[in-house]
This record gives sequence, C-alpha cells and structure tokens, in this order.
Amino acid sequence: MLNPIHLRTLQECVRTGSFAEAGRALGYTASAVSQQMALLERAVGAPLFERSARSARCTALASRLSERSRDALGALQSLEREVRAMVSGEEGSLRLAGFATANARILPGVLAAVIEQRPHAELQLDEGEPDEVVDSVLDGVLDAAVVFEYDLDPRQWPTDLRVDEVVCEPLRLVLPGTHRLAGAGEVPLQELADEPWICTRRDTAGSRSLIRLAATSGFVPRITFRSNDYSVIRDLVARGMGVAMLPGLALGSGSVRVTRIAGRQPQRRVRTLYRKENTNPLLPIALDCLQRAGSELAVLWGPAAAGHQPEPHRRDQPVEMQTSPPVGRADLRWHGTNAGSSEDGPLGRTERS
Repeated sequence: MLNPIHLRTLQECVRTGSFAEAGRALGYTASAVSQQMALLERAVGAPLFERSARSARCTALASRLSERSRDALGALQSLEREVRAMVSGEEGSLRLAGFATANARILPGVLAAVIEQRPHAELQLDEGEPDEVVDSVLDGVLDAAVVFEYDLDPRQWPTDLRVDEVVCEPLRLVLPGTHRLAGAGEVPLQELADEPWICTRRDTAGSRSLIRLAATSGFVPRITFRSNDYSVIRDLVARGMGVAMLPGLALGSGSVRVTRIAGRQPQRRVRTLYRKENTNPLLPIALDCLQRAGSELAVLWGPAAAGHQPEPHRRDQPVEMQTSPPVGRADLRWHGTNAGSSEDGPLGRTERS
C-alpha cells in the first residue's frame, strides 16, 4: 500500500522540481526527501526520477502518480477531520430513549441543549417503557435511556449499567374541581377510601403503588376506570368520575385540583441508564443536560425531588425546558415505538373493574 506521507512529498517534488525545495516546504532535509522517494519507488516498483549529479528530474509516472493522488489525499484529510470531530463530539450520533412523559416534559429541552452545544451532531430519540429499552442499552443499540421506578414498586437494574438519578417526582392526588377536599393543601389518603379511583392498568407499577399505599391507610381502592393515558385519567377526574394519584410529570394542566398526600410522600424516580464502558463523547453532554433539567424540575417540586447528583459533567449551556420536540432540524429525529402498550404511553385502554 502506498504511504500517504510519501505521496504528499512526491507532490511537492513535482511542484518544485527539487528535493531541497520540497524539503524546505515540508520541513524535511533534502536527504530525508530523497529517502522517502526511494521508498516510494520501491513500493511502486519503478523509478520516479531521472537522477544525475546535479538534479532529479520527474518521470511521466511521477507526474501521473502525483496528479492521481490529490483526490485520494484530499479524501484522507477529510476523513481525518471527520474522525477528529467525532472524537471531540463536534459530530457523531447519540441515540436516546425515554418514557412518554419524560419525552414530553424533559427530553425535548435536553435535546435542544445538546444541539446548541454540538450543532452538527445527529440525535435520535425513541420511546418505550423501562422493560422495553433496557436490553437496547445493554446491546449498544441505545446510548442511554430515561426510565422510571416507583418507591412503592422497586426494581433492580442490570449491574452492567450505570444508573444516574435525574429527579424524584412526587405522587400527588388529583381531584375534581368540585370535590369536597379540592381546596385542602393536603389530604389523608383514608379520607378518599370510599371514592371511585382512576389509575393505570393492573400490570403497571403505578397501579401496584396505589394499592400498596392504600393498604397502609387501611383500605382497598375501588378502581372504576383504568387507562395508561394520563390525559384520559385527568379528563375523567375533571368530569367528576373519580380521583387519582399521578406522578409529577403527568399532572399537566386542566380543570382538576392537585393536592399533597398527608404523611408519607410517595415518589416516582426518574433515572438514566447507560453502559459503563460507553465512550460516545456526546453522552456526557446529554447526561449533564439531563441533570440540569432534573434540577429545574426539583425546584418546582421541592427539595425532596432533587435526584442524586453523579460526578459532574461539563456545563456549558443552560437547559430550556420545552413541552414538545424541537422542529426544523434535519438531524434531530423523533421515533415512537410501542407507545400505547405501557403505563406511561400516550395511548392506553380504558376498562371497568
């Protein structure tokens, strides 16, 4: 294989017509240039110069080789620049996934902040519940995934993954605006023992958490409606069809009253999972943006919501929280898969129990 350094030296020899002049242009001695050209002739298998005591004249082969190598060396230089940009994180790709409410409330601002710092990076966002995305992180299909875990329904994450806590969402009671307790700052859960409840499907962590929390207050909740779409739950509550317990990211807005649960303050923890050995230079930037986004939410929800802060990452730009994905960029991709099959998806089924 031809040595690109020797080809670059050959180009200068052809341009200047002199080993000494080529050496001065490239920072070599004339002797070093002569040695490089001898090695190149050996690789080519034919002489490239007609040497005499006073000069070394380029052959037709040398001129042709010099001309044809320009495109190859240009492509190699372009590749070197691209590799340097990828190593520094100026270019490259980052693949993330999150659950539905994180994708609506957290990830858009995080993605925008990463793009602000690395305008030429390509970002991809997918959607799925924790059980749907963990394997993709382990297999390297995703660089990181934003997941959740209820304190009342703990789970164990694979030991091969690092787990950073982003924020702790408070679980809040959601009541109709006309409810007798709608104006209370906090409500003992047992006060709602006889109310119809609205929650997520039976096989979800949210449903199990409600049942376990109610058990500590001495009752079994009478669940009349189930949906994995939090907007459906809020709408049913607003219409006086029952009460609900929702995590902070799902509270949204509308004609419902949100109040604290008296006594124990249950939480849902938002966490980021990623491989310990992942060397993607864009990942630390995204992790840092996630931590700052979590800190902003913690201010809204109170000190108890502050997540564990991992070792600090680079902090260059503030995170602007957005409620929808940024648009207008060809390199920012929004994917959605299996969105309606789980607790935090935008589509859920409603059933009577």
